[in-house]
Amino acid sequence: MTAEAAGTFRRTQIERSDQRVAWERTDQAFFAAGACHVLAWVCREFYADRSIEMAAVRFAGERQVFHVYAVWDGWAFDHSGWHPEPQLLAVNTEFEGRPLERVKITVSLAEFCEEHHSRMPNQYWRDPLPRAREYVSRYIPPWA
Repeated sequence: MTAEAAGTFRRTQIERSDQRVAWERTDQAFFAAGACHVLAWVCREFYADRSIEMAAVRFAGERQVFHVYAVWDGWAFDHSGWHPEPQLLAVNTEFEGRPLERVKITVSLAEFCEEHHSRMPNQYWRDPLPRAREYVSRYIPPWA
C-alpha cells in the first residue's frame, strides 16, 4: 500500500455531525480523518518497547493541525500503514496544494484533544481503541 493523503478521506458534513455515520466509514477513512490522533497514540501504546513519537501536519503559518501520525526512526504510521515520513509529508503536501509544516507533539492525548478540539476516545459513538489496536496489528513495522 502506498501512502495516501489524509484529505482524500475528509469527512462530509453529515459525517462530521453524526458520530454513528462517521463510525460506519471504512477503517482507513475513519483513521485518516476524524480519529487519526487515536490511531497514533494506540500505535505508540502497541509498540511500547520503541521510542515512538507523535507528529502532526498543519498548513504553514496556521496553529490547527489536521492530521496526526506516529513516528519511529524516520518512519511514519497512519491510516496508510508504515512509510518513510518524507513520503507521507509529500503526498499530503501534493494533495493539499499548499505548504505544510510538521509539528512535534509533546503533550498527552488528553492535552492534545483539548488544545486541538479533538475527541477523546470516550467521546466517539463507540470505543475506537479496540478498532485502532486491530488496525495497527495489520501492518508490519519497519523493524520486523
